[in-house]
Amino acid sequence: GTFNPPHLGHLLMAEQVGNQLELDEVWFMPTAKPPHAPGKTTIASQHRVQMIQLAIENNPLFKVQPYEIHRGGVNYTVDTMRHFVETYPESDFYFIIGSDSANDLSTWKQIDELVQLVQFVGVRRPGEFPYQGQYPILWVDSPLIELSSTEIRLRVYLEQSIRYQVPSKVEAYIQKHKLYEMD
Repeated sequence: GTFNPPHLGHLLMAEQVGNQLELDEVWFMPTAKPPHAPGKTTIASQHRVQMIQLAIENNPLFKVQPYEIHRGGVNYTVDTMRHFVETYPESDFYFIIGSDSANDLSTWKQIDELVQLVQFVGVRRPGEFPYQGQYPILWVDSPLIELSSTEIRLRVYLEQSIRYQVPSKVEAYIQKHKLYEMD
């Protein structure tokens, strides 16, 4: 994901999936440039990585995986997962997505190969249409909170509170570096 910024919804979903599926680790893997959002701009990747590190620092299950940031440019999930399956052939990979992304899977690059590389794990989001796709998804129940990075950025821009929407250290980081404020 872009994690622009990471919020409590991301953390809640990751915690629920990690615990319910008894995963060894849950990786937060920020993308350098999102392939499914043409024209979408994000803040510098080092800020997003730092905010993720602050957000997850007290959870030993969570790790930052900066592979796509280091690779740079547009990264497609199928290419990234090929790399990890080759690098860690003894591991099983699960790919956590919200229901909004699940309904777009048919547009993902080489999706038929990708579903062979990973097990998609879906977490429903408030207000989203039920999954209608043909690709196998393991659905996990999670408490739902209606948060979006887009709305959080807007709240910062409008000088409104984001308290209780992002971890306090992420909020402090955003303020310190004047992220998402008016230019």
